[in-house]
Amino acid sequence: MAGSISGFYDSFADVYHLVFADWEASMMRQASAIGSILEQECAVAGATVFDCACGIGTQSLGLAKAGFSVTGADLSAGAVQRARFEAAARKLDIPFYVADMRNLDEIPSAGFDAVICMDNALPHLLNEADLTQAAEQIRAKLRIGGTFLASIRDYDAILARPSVVQNPAFYSDDGKRRIVFQVWDWQDERRYVFHIYITRETSAGWANFHGASTYRAVLREEIAGILATRGFANIRWRFPAESGFYQPIVIATAVG
Repeated sequence: MAGSISGFYDSFADVYHLVFADWEASMMRQASAIGSILEQECAVAGATVFDCACGIGTQSLGLAKAGFSVTGADLSAGAVQRARFEAAARKLDIPFYVADMRNLDEIPSAGFDAVICMDNALPHLLNEADLTQAAEQIRAKLRIGGTFLASIRDYDAILARPSVVQNPAFYSDDGKRRIVFQVWDWQDERRYVFHIYITRETSAGWANFHGASTYRAVLREEIAGILATRGFANIRWRFPAESGFYQPIVIATAVG
């Protein structure tokens, strides 16, 4: 049985960067892809961006380095602590808060040019009511005409042929091996427990990390339908071949 979402990411925070071959390079690639969309949509230099599921800062840090004015929040206090550390190490001025995207009252600012919610964060919300509540809270943080960006796994394709194992990735860190792989334990036709394993070769021997959390596979039309009822219009999708980002991205405009 998977534990709480916050507990999973609290335990994951210290090693999250290890899922990437090179976290810094991935950070900048993602910032380039997301930043390009934000520049087109916001048409404002140095747009204000609220990352409502910032994790350890993968998108927030890259976007701030690219010149955006970024605020971040995450449900996990451990992830936020890591994000603050990483921002300070890079001399980036990014306020980070601990907050659930279903209740963003703790975030003092509003009227953002954009809100982002990347890396398949929305499917942690396991029912339509929670997704709807998150959409309402996100809309309340945007100015009229502001942009919402979110990325999810391509569940439309996955549900046609459910995956159970993601092929392991093999990396080398200064000559020592690192292996990262996932197992998806489906509980029903929509929900699965996501298991992440990281095995590292260290000077003291092999070190292992395992974490588990639950996702609900949500279809693109379901997300678009919820956004349309909660103050968003002009809802469309961009896919990796076009956007350069590794997951499908929904783009929506906040309306009055």
